[in-house]
Amino acid sequence: MIRFLFFAGVVLMISSSGLAADAIVVDKDKRTITVPCKVAPRKIDDPRYQKPDGLPYPIEVVACWPFPKGQKAHETVVTIDIKPSEVHKALESLGLKPGTPVAQDGKTPSGPKVNIYLEVPGPDGQPKRVPIEKTLIDPKSGKSMPKVEWRFTGSVMSKPDPNKDEMVYGADATGTLISIFPVTDQTVFQTNLTLKEEKYVKLEVDQKVVPAIGTPVKLVIEAPVGN
Repeated sequence: MIRFLFFAGVVLMISSSGLAADAIVVDKDKRTITVPCKVAPRKIDDPRYQKPDGLPYPIEVVACWPFPKGQKAHETVVTIDIKPSEVHKALESLGLKPGTPVAQDGKTPSGPKVNIYLEVPGPDGQPKRVPIEKTLIDPKSGKSMPKVEWRFTGSVMSKPDPNKDEMVYGADATGTLISIFPVTDQTVFQTNLTLKEEKYVKLEVDQKVVPAIGTPVKLVIEAPVGN
């Protein structure tokens, strides 16, 4: 169940937990959606999610549920505690309509373009908003992730139990909110990158930009005018 609180152009979407810390903030004037999250651990204490070389798996998603619920918790920048479908609904409240996600090569996801930022504590104690690409680097070259297009694709519907007809919002089954590569169509956002690029583009969190594991931060999704 989602409840709404209204304050002079700002809407708080509070999830079933009812905790203010879990609230999604929708600012209709600035056309932004702010999602509370935490910096994710890059290693999971489970042998199923550990590479033989001891290094973490490359980043493939930006935000998902934490381990063990999140299917991509070992490959994410931040973790969230809200349902991805709540962000979908928030975007629709700004007038955006989802496109189509993909999970195979040769096809491009469609949907209105958005800008995605990570809001982190600045050196002066004030929040600092950083484009999500600037939070990721190629560990070999040290260069930041190139600028990409982020698209509000929405998620496919999924059948969690093959023996039942019930369909659910797919991203609410996997916990994946933002995917960099089309490794899953059970997500809310995808980029214009392809599976071919996933083989060569290996990304890691830039520790000079992203604070320590467990630090509360915020995802800010901006819907430019015209989308």
